[in-house]
Amino acid sequence: GAFLNFGGTNIYKSTQIEKISRAFTEGRVKENDHILFTDAWHPGIIQIKYMSELLGINVVTHGLWHAGSYDPADFLGRLIGDAPWVRYAEQSMYECFDHNYFASEFHIEMFSKALCPTIGFENKIVRSGWPMEYLSEIFDPYYGTPKEDIILFPHRLAPEKQPDIFKDLAKELPEYKFIICMDQNLTKDAYHKLLAKSKMVFSANLQETLGISPYEGVLVGAIPLVPDRLSYIEMYDDEWKYPNLWTIDWDHYQLNKKELVDRIKSDMQNYNTKALKLTNLRQELTENYFSAN
Repeated sequence: GAFLNFGGTNIYKSTQIEKISRAFTEGRVKENDHILFTDAWHPGIIQIKYMSELLGINVVTHGLWHAGSYDPADFLGRLIGDAPWVRYAEQSMYECFDHNYFASEFHIEMFSKALCPTIGFENKIVRSGWPMEYLSEIFDPYYGTPKEDIILFPHRLAPEKQPDIFKDLAKELPEYKFIICMDQNLTKDAYHKLLAKSKMVFSANLQETLGISPYEGVLVGAIPLVPDRLSYIEMYDDEWKYPNLWTIDWDHYQLNKKELVDRIKSDMQNYNTKALKLTNLRQELTENYFSAN
């Protein structure tokens, strides 16, 4: 149907705007019902606000922000940028939501700097983390898989993920097996098994407001190696990061390639020692970023 009943409150699926509109007109949407959009970048929130205001039925709206034009490395930011239509659209969607949720402080800062909403900004934002505690249950059966000398690139093949750097590192370190997941056409189970066999998850990302893949690696004992930028700054200490400039672009990577290669060698050679520290990292990431506590 159009909605689920949860604890006496109707929770509506934002992907079913037509059904929600019928529920409004048929009187099934009640005062103070809650409507959750799992991706806040959804023009349907404007339709919800329209119906709520015109019918005089006050509903409480929630939106989880993932990315948008305000992020210069995101698809929208890269292809559309700060075109007025998209910036005004995002600000309108933000204003329509009663509660706007973000996974990291980095994302909040980037969002507020670009869009600069002025009406009730502070009260409408929640730094919540994402409700992804289920990941532990998914990956726990794979924990303890014997490790191999595998370094994994689990990100999508997009310019902001810089896969060319990973491919070049593979040439510099032939003693390790460098695998790009999207080249493998993996099922979910096959991906989980591959991740569990890997010793390292590598990132040279230029766009990241949370970073699920490194966390998945942590859940199965793969050490993360991430740049000191983006959301990684607040999520990981220096044990798991390398200097920002080393992969900020291809030219800087060339200048700092030796240092990065040496860092990867050191982490891989000392995998057993570093892996002992993953338990605390897992707990910190789960509590602060992957449980929405």
